[in-house]
Amino acid sequence: MGLFDKFKNIFSKSKSEELETYEKGLQKTRHEFTSKLKLLNSKYKKVTNEYFDELEEILIMADIGVNTVMDFVDRLKRRVKKENIVDSKDLLDIIVDEMFIIYVNNDVIVNKINYAPSGPTVILFVGVNGVGKTTTIGKLAYKLVNENKKVLLIAGDTFRAGAIEQIIEWGEKTNSKVISSKDKDPSSVIFDGINLALEENYDVVLVDTAGRLQNKDNLMKELEKINRVIGKIIPGAPHETLLVIDATTGQNGISQAKSFKEITDISGIVLTKLDGTAKGGIVLAIKETVGVPVKYVGLGEKKEDLQVFDIEKYIYGLFKNMEDEND
Repeated sequence: MGLFDKFKNIFSKSKSEELETYEKGLQKTRHEFTSKLKLLNSKYKKVTNEYFDELEEILIMADIGVNTVMDFVDRLKRRVKKENIVDSKDLLDIIVDEMFIIYVNNDVIVNKINYAPSGPTVILFVGVNGVGKTTTIGKLAYKLVNENKKVLLIAGDTFRAGAIEQIIEWGEKTNSKVISSKDKDPSSVIFDGINLALEENYDVVLVDTAGRLQNKDNLMKELEKINRVIGKIIPGAPHETLLVIDATTGQNGISQAKSFKEITDISGIVLTKLDGTAKGGIVLAIKETVGVPVKYVGLGEKKEDLQVFDIEKYIYGLFKNMEDEND
């Protein structure tokens, strides 16, 4: 039994709201990706070099990234040779297997938040303007409040017009307190917020930051200062630094990830607007290129649609329409 059949068996027994969000959120990518795979399999009944050439194009068009695709197809070719696979239909299970393997890459994938053993857990959010950082903070606050956590939001983006108002609005929506100031620099606002979190026994602190990647040196200095301020008040904090990437920007998003990794320690990635792209392969490309796990994905506009990333649900959501081919 291949991995996809295993996922299918697991998920068909317990259909959850989360799984339905994955299925719905990956609809655009699935339609584009699986329809092309079906056409490829009907065009080539046997696995040939031409088959692999066209498969490469399909994978690159799904935004998996050229280097990742080349490595991926090389692995497929080795397995085809080793396992004597001739029929193209028999290749689907291998494609699913290798997608899973290329994402996991012998790592222990941790998609959960690294909570502090005691005191507030501090999560710093970084990313360029317009990727949905503040919205992600609001959606995560909603999720955490529903888990009975006491959540504090800190408006550390004091530069973008409307950023403070936006986070205050999310504070009201999620019953979370917000620390903000239009007169102080980001580090001072964050200093005040972290001290308050300690005094008032908050469970989680979500910190917004400005996203001006144009000037890397200034941004690096600012993030270094923010990290120092947080670490002085709570040793070992921030416990997570999550980079927010807009999935619809494709390869540009991967470039952002590389740039941010150069200037600060990233512990996880949040991919927003994954439901808005037909190129959901960016999930695989970003992990392969940057070596940082995707921790959350945005699969819709509702506040419930920010989901903990699950590679099994992702692969199931991606290949769901292919199941008829293999029944």
